[in-house]
Amino acid sequence: MYEVIVLKDGYSKLVQTGLREAGGSITLLKGPKNIIVDTGSPWDRDVLLSGLKKHGVAPEAVHYVICTHGHSDHVGNLNLFQSCVHILSYDVCRRDQYMMHDFARGIPYEIDDFVEIWPTPGHTGADVSVIVRDTAHGTVAVTGDLFECKEDLEDPELWQDGSESPEVQQQSRIDILKIADYIVPGHGPMFQVPSEYRKHIRVVMMSEEYSYSSGNSGDAVSTSVSKSECIIVETD
Repeated sequence: MYEVIVLKDGYSKLVQTGLREAGGSITLLKGPKNIIVDTGSPWDRDVLLSGLKKHGVAPEAVHYVICTHGHSDHVGNLNLFQSCVHILSYDVCRRDQYMMHDFARGIPYEIDDFVEIWPTPGHTGADVSVIVRDTAHGTVAVTGDLFECKEDLEDPELWQDGSESPEVQQQSRIDILKIADYIVPGHGPMFQVPSEYRKHIRVVMMSEEYSYSSGNSGDAVSTSVSKSECIIVETD
């Protein structure tokens, strides 16, 4: 059995137009194997090392480091772990040896009876999520930016704005909601999945933008309008 320990809660906030402060979550899975899911940014080095020390895990004792995708706030401390297997998106390697695994065909990577890695693309083209079964919280999914935060269940634009493929990501989110009791998202605290989201999920279809002009030809004003539609998608 594994203990799911969030060493750092992710966060994301708009400071001003064109400037966002964000940091990814860092999670330790402590059990038969020691597993790190996402390593934060280079500026999270001390947070990561002190968190491991607090829980009695040295970097050399980590068996797997898994990065849910390749963005800088998730992969910034890979170099701290040089004796373990690294799984970054769909790549699986140890030092210069790469093990072939066909995530792209939807095949999970099994670490043991309790932990497996699912391909959950959408935020990028090759995201993965870590599924941890039989924990004190039931089944926990550590998802990276597949889920930004709990609030994106009700406000889908929070995840769709950063999605490379919203339709693909929507299906990956549904797959996780069907099985997870708790989710560790990329940019918020761990949360319990509300029971109603095992049945349906709110989705905002991507905005359609159009322009129109008003006024006389000499002083016409061009206005850009965007609209979106909220729908309910059944997950059963």
